[in-house]
This record gives sequence, C-alpha cells and structure tokens, in this order.
Amino acid sequence: MPILALDTSTLISSVAVASEDKLIAEIILQTKLTHSEVLMPHIKQVLLMAKISKEELDGIAISIGPGSFTGLRIGLATAKSLAYALNLPIVGVSTLEALAYHYAVPGIYIAALLDAQKGNAYAGLYSWQDDKMQEVCPVVVDSFEKIVKRCEAMDRPVVFVGDIVQKKATVIKAAGKNVFCGLPHMVMPRAANVAVLGLKKLGAGQYDNVMDIEPIYIRRSEAEVLWEQRHKKAAL
Repeated sequence: MPILALDTSTLISSVAVASEDKLIAEIILQTKLTHSEVLMPHIKQVLLMAKISKEELDGIAISIGPGSFTGLRIGLATAKSLAYALNLPIVGVSTLEALAYHYAVPGIYIAALLDAQKGNAYAGLYSWQDDKMQEVCPVVVDSFEKIVKRCEAMDRPVVFVGDIVQKKATVIKAAGKNVFCGLPHMVMPRAANVAVLGLKKLGAGQYDNVMDIEPIYIRRSEAEVLWEQRHKKAAL
C-alpha cells in the first residue's frame, strides 16, 4: 500500500513515499525557494527514487495545519489535484500530531509547536500510550512564554518539537529541568511522519472528501485582521 505524503506547513518542503512496513523514499529541503517552485519537482523525484509510478499509489496523505497559510494552501491544492486526477483517496493529518511522532515513546509529553508570529505559537501536547499518539490538550494559539511555563508544571518531562524550537532554544534551555529541546534533526516537520498517520487513517477507511478538505488555520491570517480593522474604521 504505497502512499505519497506531503508536508508544506513550514519553510521546509518534505515529500515521502511509504508503505505500511517501511519508508521507501523521502526528500526534506529547507531553502529560500518557495513551495510552488519545489513541490512538484520533489514529488516527481521522490517517485523516481522509490521506483514507483503515480499510478501505483494507493493514497495521498497531506499535512493540513496549523502552519504557514501559504504553504498549507499550496500543499493541499497539489494533493487535491493529484488525488482527483489519479482517483486516489486523500487524508488530511494534523501537522502538530505528525510532529509529535518524532518521539513516539512512553513516559514523556511531546509539545509540538509551530511559529504563529508576534511571539505566539500553535501548540499541541501529546503522549504515546498503548501504541497510539494521544492528544493530551487541545491545540491552542498562545504566547510562547506561557506555553513554556505550563509545560514546566507538567507531571513528566516535556520534549519540545517544531520550527520554533530552534528559534527559542535559549528560552527552553533556561526553563525548568522538566522541559527539553528535541534534537536538531528531530524537531522539524517530516513527510515520513505524515505518512505514518496517513497510513493508519487510510487503513481504517478514514478518507477525506477531495472536494471538501480544507486547511486547519486555527487563527485568521494577518491580511484578514487588517482588512477587518480598516473596514471598521471606515464604518465609523
């Protein structure tokens, strides 16, 4: 059951081909190029590396957020186009839950965080129990400092993963002994993790409607907020 998995939720472009028992091929790249420039070439390349044609795929898994508004839209539009053209099932997975799969081990909490700008972060808290990733707290948008303080008070060690970890490593390391930075190569989004979640959902028959699936933004874009503020002022 080979599937194609995509993650464009951050500056990193990640594409993978995986089956239920193994990761077949993966490309992870962080450059100044945009997702619109590299995503389709990466898909073509990863299929070539895996020696799998697009007609041999059994499904597509896509990270649907939260994350970069533009990145999520590009990734989902690409995934939907491929799923529709190839008549493949598509499944959307949480970007934060996929991040948590970097540390699928019991006895800890995994704080998955992505930069939400202006000192804020998208945050989800997870734990690995009974061979499943469990959501401990609902996903929120809050100040990074508040999130760290809440994690300091948890009843077990908390490992931080996500793009904001490297930016805020000094803050995390200065916090209590209960809080840790994930290893540098195990904090950023990976399509392989998206594939793990996608395969579980597809195997359970949990498909999304290719016409209806949408990104999970959590908050409104800056452009929407500014537009609303301007129109409120104009109405006064």
